[in-house]
Amino acid sequence: MKTLWKTYARVSLILKITVALILGVIAGLIFGPDAAALAPLGDLLLRLLTFLIVPLIFFTLIVGINQSKIGDLGRMGGKVFLFYTFSSAFAIMVGLTVASIFQPGSGMQLDGSETFDVPDNPGFTSVLLNIVPSNIIAAFSEMNLLGIIFTAFAFGIAISYMRSSSEFGELGNHLMKTINALNEATLIVLKAILQYVPIGIFAIMAETVGSQGVDTLVSLGGMVAVLYIAIAVQIAIYTAAMLLFKVNPLHFFKHARTPMLTAFVTQSSSGTLPLTLNAARGLGIPKSLYGFSLPLGATINMDGAAIRIAVSAIFAANIIGDPLSLSEMFMVVLIGTLATVGTAGIPGAGIVMIATVFVQLGLPMEAVALLTAIDALVGMGATMLNVTGDLAGSKLIDQSEKRRSAAKA
Repeated sequence: MKTLWKTYARVSLILKITVALILGVIAGLIFGPDAAALAPLGDLLLRLLTFLIVPLIFFTLIVGINQSKIGDLGRMGGKVFLFYTFSSAFAIMVGLTVASIFQPGSGMQLDGSETFDVPDNPGFTSVLLNIVPSNIIAAFSEMNLLGIIFTAFAFGIAISYMRSSSEFGELGNHLMKTINALNEATLIVLKAILQYVPIGIFAIMAETVGSQGVDTLVSLGGMVAVLYIAIAVQIAIYTAAMLLFKVNPLHFFKHARTPMLTAFVTQSSSGTLPLTLNAARGLGIPKSLYGFSLPLGATINMDGAAIRIAVSAIFAANIIGDPLSLSEMFMVVLIGTLATVGTAGIPGAGIVMIATVFVQLGLPMEAVALLTAIDALVGMGATMLNVTGDLAGSKLIDQSEKRRSAAKA
């Protein structure tokens, strides 16, 4: 057993994940709904990853803040917000363009029997207020990522002030040593959890394929295919941007592929966050940047969800035989961009975003119910793109900061 474990541990993580994914698909096709028996193994993976989110964000961000100047953080923060906003808007335009070419839903009709209760949209204001938690303990226990980021920023800046103060300098340095040690301990725990990731991915993939089956994929295959084509186009755009900023795409995807595959299977940007942060370290992105850009991106940057909104809107319009006009497409871009932020961090956020856009455009809610049939298949690709966009944005911003430093020198 010891030799077997050593052999397993030596195999590269990406190879183990790839094999697990393929075996999961095969198991799902063979056992069908019975593959749900493997669900506890997948749930355990999500629990292990979620277990690390709070300490990773909190300690990494505090360490990052204390490695940078406050002015640099403010400038990088502005770049992050701009990138995420324009990236989501651009992703919607990509989705609209691809869907307009392939016209998913043409020839289909609603039978009128589909129903779906749309969860309430909390709105943009509620999300902004949620940044400042009324209770720190509640923010941590409820996994309020924006609240955790705000708390880490507040205490990180306070510790930075203490370290530079003649009165509290010694206390600040002792506190920083403790936080550094806790951050390293968290990374050691992460290394151990990584060994379980392939097992959890196998279980989740088998359950997903077993429950969805091939019938659903065939009946709504056009919609799924168009969405994945749009996702591929968006990844190609990331690659072009990297080449423009002199970032090696092969090096980027070598480190990004593990969180990308994990996000694809788990359908959780937040759950994949420990692996995304680990990939950022491998890419050489400074903690001061990825410590807040990635947790923030997991909450508000949803390029995959944006493409999903665009393709779903074209799909619904084609079903009722009333294709979207140019002005309506512009409305999709505007409302969809706001919706990706306004529904951040809530359960079923993808469906809420789609429903929000459909209400504004007068598209049928029955189409939302129809789209829930392929929610898992669509959500997998969308979540993978969300995580890819977060990492790509962080790497491009890091590269722009390096160019700025080189120009000043």
